[in-house]
Amino acid sequence: MLETRRSYKAMVVAPHHLAAEAGAEVLRYGGNAVEAMIAAAAAIAVAYPHMNGLGGDNFWLIHIPGFEPLAIQGCGRAASLATTQWYRDQSQSSIPSRGPLAALTVAGAVSGWNAAHKLSSRKLGGKFPLAALFGRAIQFAREGIAVTTSQSRNTASKWHELERISGFASTFATSGKPPACGERFCQPKIASTLEQLAQRGLEDFYRGDLARDIARDLEAAGSPLRLTDLENHDAALVKPLCLTIDGNTIYNLPPPTQGLASLLLLDIYWRSKAAHADGFDYVHRLVEATKRAFHVRNRFVTDPDFMATPAVAFLDQSYRESLASNLNPLRASPWPDIQPPGGDTVYLAATDESGCSVSFIQSIYWEFGSGVVLPGTGITWQNRGTSFSLEPDHYNKLLPGRLPFHTIQPAMACLADGRVLSYGTMGGEGQPQTQAAIFTRHVLYKHDLQASITAPRWLLGRTWGDETTSLKVESRFEDGLIEMLMAAGHRVERLGPYDELVGHAGAISRHRSGLLEGASDPRSDGAAVAL
Repeated sequence: MLETRRSYKAMVVAPHHLAAEAGAEVLRYGGNAVEAMIAAAAAIAVAYPHMNGLGGDNFWLIHIPGFEPLAIQGCGRAASLATTQWYRDQSQSSIPSRGPLAALTVAGAVSGWNAAHKLSSRKLGGKFPLAALFGRAIQFAREGIAVTTSQSRNTASKWHELERISGFASTFATSGKPPACGERFCQPKIASTLEQLAQRGLEDFYRGDLARDIARDLEAAGSPLRLTDLENHDAALVKPLCLTIDGNTIYNLPPPTQGLASLLLLDIYWRSKAAHADGFDYVHRLVEATKRAFHVRNRFVTDPDFMATPAVAFLDQSYRESLASNLNPLRASPWPDIQPPGGDTVYLAATDESGCSVSFIQSIYWEFGSGVVLPGTGITWQNRGTSFSLEPDHYNKLLPGRLPFHTIQPAMACLADGRVLSYGTMGGEGQPQTQAAIFTRHVLYKHDLQASITAPRWLLGRTWGDETTSLKVESRFEDGLIEMLMAAGHRVERLGPYDELVGHAGAISRHRSGLLEGASDPRSDGAAVAL
């Protein structure tokens, strides 16, 4: 049984132990939490290549003691050529989920690293050069990692979708078949790409020789992305959304992420919360709160420049009260609602000795993203743009330069007792639900942090490219719970006891005393590494 990790110096949590150790190494040599996160983010891009990478996006929440948390939006826009007519000319009635036509948004992850690195230098006195921060990632890419069960299983399960896509098989199945767990997996092109970024700076990804190589390979593969799309991209500093529940202020990312749904879900549940965690009353009420929060998300959340109603308006108290009214404590409301596609990702957290805390998430959307691997750089490109619609009247219709909807969003809470809690998970539509499970168990019901993550979970809706919208429930819940949910009208799918479908969660809590508590998910290959 995993136990909560505790220390008084610094800590990193990641869903792969090599990434956690890479971040902790930076902290050990005097780096700050942001620098540690850059190192961990580069390392996880190598160690968990089926879930994230340089061809994806990321989002950051950063808390510097004495200041409100700030956010970095490292996500890219649709290509200038990506129009409905362009896809119609390719004989497409909808945007494909795989292949070069799915690779239609700029990858913002490297720009997120760049913005964070500049912030570290400007506000935190960070002095680590990129070569030092990328050192472990380059080593892992050059010398190889041991393939995880997750990578092996996902390569095999998605093989029929991806084997014929440009660069996929030669990168992820060098022996001609999906790799076995424990097999050595090297990524020499990614090592060279990271070395070039370390030498020339992260701007090279968007406005340098590397950008020209990337653009050439994307165009050759058949993607609508061009060099000008890369050149016009920058990460953005954005104001987080927040609301207060029982004296605890919770922060999340604004649109185009589903951070609004995460906040609304918690608020709806809190207004009619169960007496105890983990029984029927607890799970049912959280699932019903999820439906109401997703109802708002599915109808309104998109690129904020295209939202008629700003996200903060949905956090108005009277509106939140209306969402929570008449929640039936015994019967399931109708489902499914309008559903965006699911996705997967990686969640990491770091806290340093000064109290700076980082909550971070990075993704290529579905496992292996578009499946397109660029021959010159080894980069796997995301398929985030598949969430756009080609329907002319759709609220999330495809337009050049538009930000796609994002399931990914890290969470952070400044608690009433002075703790700062950084927490999150991968898992598409499951992210708000797992965040709610962690927060309610740990903060509202006072459960141990590791126990709050280890405890059985559920997922309403889709993730990992899955098309089913049922309520998926881990089998470890108390006897009779699944039967009670079914009797209440929920369409239930039983999962394994520790199923990664419900996410790879992680969390760090920093107390006023300086005590750090960290937890990683037994469903992942991760660790909470403490100094």
